[in-house]
Amino acid sequence: MCQYTTGRGSSGVGLTAAVMKDPITGEMTLEGGALVLADQGVCCIDEFDKMMEGDRTAIHEVMEQQTISIAKAGIMTSLNARVSILAAANPAYGRYNPKKSIEQNIQLPAALLSRFDLLWLMQDKADRENDLRLAQHITYVHQHNIQPPAQFTPLEMKLMRRYIALCKKKQPVIPENLADYITGAYVEMRKEARNSKDTTFTSARTLLAILRLSTALARLRLADAVEKEDVNEAMRLMEMSKDSLNPAHEMHNRAHNVTDQIFSIVREMAPTKGLRSVKITEVMEQCVSKGFKPDQVDACIEEYEELNVWQTNQAHTKITFI
Repeated sequence: MCQYTTGRGSSGVGLTAAVMKDPITGEMTLEGGALVLADQGVCCIDEFDKMMEGDRTAIHEVMEQQTISIAKAGIMTSLNARVSILAAANPAYGRYNPKKSIEQNIQLPAALLSRFDLLWLMQDKADRENDLRLAQHITYVHQHNIQPPAQFTPLEMKLMRRYIALCKKKQPVIPENLADYITGAYVEMRKEARNSKDTTFTSARTLLAILRLSTALARLRLADAVEKEDVNEAMRLMEMSKDSLNPAHEMHNRAHNVTDQIFSIVREMAPTKGLRSVKITEVMEQCVSKGFKPDQVDACIEEYEELNVWQTNQAHTKITFI
């Protein structure tokens, strides 16, 4: 089930539930709003920043407890609202200012933004190839009233619906041996957020987001248990989400200093005394959890091996500093 609404056209009652008087019996009845009707589905909210502050607070409980509590006209109950919220907001004054925080740019409180698992910044930057492709698509649709021919064969909606229905039936569990790994990764994320000038929020809700994303990734594989790769991919998504909110110059520096950053991670993992060696599998897991791709890690290992900074064994399973 999917419900679509807009920020300006929605009220707190329209999102949660309204108490109505039955014209025939005269009794008070409850009518569910968009979030209740989208139970176990997705609710898409456009123009999220245009919503009134009083109406916007109505979804706080939904995003935290997945329920809606009603105490109106003698009716006291709690309705299920197990819904995923996909919201889109425009920056204040029509342009995103990378020197300001995200809550200042879209004028939404941090208490609400921290309830979203992922925050992505999508900027309309001038690029000749992308602009040309978009213009050609728009003109073709305007002339022929159909989409241009695709370079691939899309999957049928019937097949996608069956696949999603199968995924929803799965309830993956998190093994006990992953608990320490997840908690350690969360503590490390908190440490990095405290030491760096991070414009996002790292709190206990971040840990819950990692668990939800890991479980969702396991569902996509139709698996019954969450694996370490699912956790690493969830943390990579969160890392990329944070990077999209960073200022443009930091993104530029990150793109050019990937190898140096991976080298710093490997150097910190190596012991300070004795034989300074580290397993490549551990390096790969640590780097992937921080948002780097496996091919970037392999390129870094090869580059610094050519510089005689370290060497790898014949099985390519261990790095030893020279």
